[in-house]
Amino acid sequence: MRKVIVGAMLSLDGVMQAPGGPQEDPTGGFRHGGWVAPLVGEVFGEEIDKLFGQPFDLLLGRKTYEIFAAHWPYAEKGPDDSIAKTFNAIKKYVATRKGLELTWKDSVALRDAAADVARLKQEDGPALITQGSTELVHTLLAHDLVDELRLFICPVVLGQGKKLFDDGAMAAAFKLVANRVSPNGIVIANYERDGAVKTGDFAMDPPTATEVARREKMQREG
Repeated sequence: MRKVIVGAMLSLDGVMQAPGGPQEDPTGGFRHGGWVAPLVGEVFGEEIDKLFGQPFDLLLGRKTYEIFAAHWPYAEKGPDDSIAKTFNAIKKYVATRKGLELTWKDSVALRDAAADVARLKQEDGPALITQGSTELVHTLLAHDLVDELRLFICPVVLGQGKKLFDDGAMAAAFKLVANRVSPNGIVIANYERDGAVKTGDFAMDPPTATEVARREKMQREG
């Protein structure tokens, strides 16, 4: 079986829109494109290399695919030569309902993201790693298809923009299996899926009369 790994760069308030540059995704008037670039350093680079150092295929949404297809095929022999060669050589799965022209070598269209990714997970093969692709990630989280979260949490608050989690995400527990903090404050956290959400109760037993009244009031108010 194949694992789905969500690789995401996040602000402290959960925004993942346009980390790489001002022209990457200005949708909705987003004004902070490129917010990760000033924070990139040695630790960041080492952890990115770990993420892409395993066998993998890319799993992308349409907009991120278009960004990548306009960059990585032309990036070999540049400063990002190693990752460019890797991205260009592997298979790219693209969630798109539209007639998107797949110009990047070894690209495969997924017309029903949830069903197609569920099918891919049952096959033998390398991990499926997302980059960006917010809407696709929302779909994967809503259908409980995510096995790991590899998060690069940056010390900035952006206030608005596309976020990793939306209200459609299925309730799920994750466990922290690795973490690291860069000198400039990026928290790199690797979470693996860990069953259902467990709950507990800090309330007094039996509850106080005031607590009983509070619960009754909550029920009345809906």
